[in-house]
Amino acid sequence: MGVAVLFSVGGLVATLATLAIAATPMAAVDIIGTMPFGIVFTSVDDTLADLAIDNDLGYTEIIMANPAIDPWLPGNGALVVLPTAHILPSRPHNGIVINLADQRLYYFAEGRSPTSFPVGIGAEAANLRTGSTHVRAKRVNPSWMPTARMREEDPELPPFVPPGPDNPLGSKALYLDWPGIIIHGTNKPYGVGRRVSHGCFRLHNSDIERLYREVPVGTPVRVVDEPVKLGWLGDTLYIEVHLTTQQADSLEESGRFGPPEYPKLGAAVSRAAGRAAARVDWDAVRKAVEEQRGIPIPILRGPSEAG
Repeated sequence: MGVAVLFSVGGLVATLATLAIAATPMAAVDIIGTMPFGIVFTSVDDTLADLAIDNDLGYTEIIMANPAIDPWLPGNGALVVLPTAHILPSRPHNGIVINLADQRLYYFAEGRSPTSFPVGIGAEAANLRTGSTHVRAKRVNPSWMPTARMREEDPELPPFVPPGPDNPLGSKALYLDWPGIIIHGTNKPYGVGRRVSHGCFRLHNSDIERLYREVPVGTPVRVVDEPVKLGWLGDTLYIEVHLTTQQADSLEESGRFGPPEYPKLGAAVSRAAGRAAARVDWDAVRKAVEEQRGIPIPILRGPSEAG
């Protein structure tokens, strides 16, 4: 298993000690996690899927952060970027907010810093629902009953799966007030951070354990699809760009995807920049859109560079 260290913007610095000092844990208004990102040097048997699990990340976000690395054979000593910072999705920030585009769940509890966890989401556009609901019930060691559609697609599925290692819901489940939609653990951790479910939200087991303890019945849940997020940290505006739904479909089906389309992106950036709109570095914006690495990128020039 690779050993994680921290990374500094501007390139590798001389020692791991300096790297560790350079990155800063943040709980700002718009960005959470460790800025700007972490890194890990791989061991010979590592895969990006394993490193995602080890570092509480999702599969898609780690491969998008490392486009030049073979996800299954990164090799010994490869430098892997860990996307450890996240711009928060749009407001309101209340209860649970799930962003389909970055495949992460954000939890906002009153009086506490927000937290975020990777999630597996619906495999098809028809299974990707957005809107508002709430946590209707919570269950420990839930049983699982595949729907008629699931059994039609896979006739070998049993009509009922009791709690245990073969149960795809894991040991904890939060039932939403949408029919058949559950936030739950998993017996298949490699599906976290991918489009693999029939509409439910799949978390690493350690994350659902924590969420189950902290989230009461009645908690509001909002599901959004925001492939581009903008947020401030101090006096700097950042952009974070993820795959669109169409691109994510293509990635799951063929392992590749075409160029993105983000309608009204320029207006959104200018609106987020506000009085600093004249300082927006549009070349940095275009590069972030082209690369889609899912990492917060600063997009303002210094005051002396504007104009």
